[in-house]
Amino acid sequence: MSALVLPPAWVERVSTYPADGGPTGADWVATVPHLVEQALERWDLEPDDGPTGTGWTAVVLPVRRGTERLALKVGWPHPEGQHEHLALRTWAGDGAVRLVAALPSDGVLLLERLDPTDLTGTWDEEACAVVGGLLRRLHVPAPPQVPRLGPYLEEHLERMATRPAVPRRLATRTLGLARDLLPDAPELLLHTDLHYENVLHDPSGGWTAIDPKPVAGHPGFDLWPVLRNRFAELGTGSAFRWSVRRRLEVTAEAAGIDPDEARAWTLLRAGVEVSWAGFLEGEEAVTACIALHKALDE
Repeated sequence: MSALVLPPAWVERVSTYPADGGPTGADWVATVPHLVEQALERWDLEPDDGPTGTGWTAVVLPVRRGTERLALKVGWPHPEGQHEHLALRTWAGDGAVRLVAALPSDGVLLLERLDPTDLTGTWDEEACAVVGGLLRRLHVPAPPQVPRLGPYLEEHLERMATRPAVPRRLATRTLGLARDLLPDAPELLLHTDLHYENVLHDPSGGWTAIDPKPVAGHPGFDLWPVLRNRFAELGTGSAFRWSVRRRLEVTAEAAGIDPDEARAWTLLRAGVEVSWAGFLEGEEAVTACIALHKALDE
C-alpha cells in the first residue's frame, strides 16, 4: 500500500487542523499510508475495488479478507472520535455498523462494509422516522469510559456568554436549561451526529448508523442533527417554524422520546450549537442555528 493515494482536497483540508489532544492534521495525514499498511498486515487484509470514502476527520478504504468485504477506517486522533470503538462495540451491530476489529491507539477501525446509499434522497419525514427508529435502538446504557454530558458541556457553557456571536437572551436561556436538565440526565449512549449522511444502507439489515461521536446523556440531546441537514428544505417564515417542529416531532416519536423533553433538550443543544458555530464556523452557520432556536422557542 505504499502507492496509496489520498484524495488531494481531503488532504488539503485535514492538513489545516490544529492539534486537538493529538497530532496536527498535517502531521497525522503524513502517517496515514503507514497506518493503512500496518492494518492490512495485522488483519490479513487486501485492498478491494471501490471508492475511497472521506469525512471531516477520517478516510475509509474498501478492503477484503478472503471473500469478506470490509471497510478500513483511519481517523485523525481528536476527543470527539476517541470513544467511537466503544460505542460500536456496545451496539454490536444493532442499529449501527458492525465493528470487526479496532486499534484505538492508532485511530484504526475495521468495519463491515455498507452500501454508500444514505438518506439524502429520502423523503424528509421518512428520513426523520428512520433516524428516530435507529436512535431508539442505540439509546442503551453507556459504557463508563464515555464522557458524561454535564461535564462534557461544563467548560463550554462557562465560556458561552463571552462568545460575541451568541445573543445575550439566547445565552441566558441556554444556561437556564442546562441548570434544569443536566443534573438529573440519564446516562444513555448517544450518537450525537446522526444526520442523513451518517445513515447508510446495509443490504442485509436495512438502514444503519455510522460515525458516532458518543457521549452519555439524555436521548433528547440526540435529535438536533436532523434539523441541520437539508436546511433549505425547511422553507422560510411560518413554513420554516412548522417544518422545524414537524421534523422534531416525527423523529422524537420514532425514537420514543417525550415531545416536551425532546423540545427542551433540543433547545439546550440549539443554544450550545449557536456558540460552537460562532467559535468554529462562519456567519451562515450561526444564523441557521439561531433561526432553529427561535423556531423551537417561540
